[in-house]
Amino acid sequence: MMEKRVKLKTVNTHITCTLCRGYLIEATTITECLHTFCKTCLVKYLHEHNKCPKCGILIHQSHPLNYISHDRTMQDIVYKLVPKLQEKEAKCKEKFYKARGIKPEPTEEPLLTETEIKKEPVEKEENNDYHRNDEQVNVCLEGQDLDMKCLRRKFLRLSSQATVSHLKKFIALKLFDDIKRFTDIEILCNDELLGKYHTLKFVAITRKRQKDGPLVLHYRPKTIEY
Repeated sequence: MMEKRVKLKTVNTHITCTLCRGYLIEATTITECLHTFCKTCLVKYLHEHNKCPKCGILIHQSHPLNYISHDRTMQDIVYKLVPKLQEKEAKCKEKFYKARGIKPEPTEEPLLTETEIKKEPVEKEENNDYHRNDEQVNVCLEGQDLDMKCLRRKFLRLSSQATVSHLKKFIALKLFDDIKRFTDIEILCNDELLGKYHTLKFVAITRKRQKDGPLVLHYRPKTIEY
């Protein structure tokens, strides 16, 4: 199979921080909209704001910093795509701490060389959490409206801590290619409208009628009341 070479500039928009315009360092993702920024850039921004700097969605009224998480997968991709970036960043940190007489912060793991990154076994990825260690729930998402497209992938396996709001955003992204339209969607279980803050675990315990099989949920356009 032939390898296709791609110029780095063609993917720059996907691996750079829109706040500092540099390559992502300590990539950190907002859980509400999945936009990613450098950790220091995002934390500094959220000290004075509570909305995503890219799409403007409200993260949380008073505690937005509780809704961001380190995106190890994205950071690994950036380091693999950009030559010497990981090494340069390590040297910058060392210089910063040395100039201020500060003891360097302990790193999660030793700095990997470019060769070691390529040889790193795939199994190591399983050590990352990404809520995989949470109790899991099997979900089947069915469309309830004929005018609404059906999801190509309707069976999902998710953390039991995921909420109805997360599902609505997933559906909006897949059907409309616009996560902001999640407010146009309603999700039901057994014809009962579900609240956006309900977790899948709560829904499964209180609404699921059959022990076997996935939790069946239906989605439809938001009903407009006159």
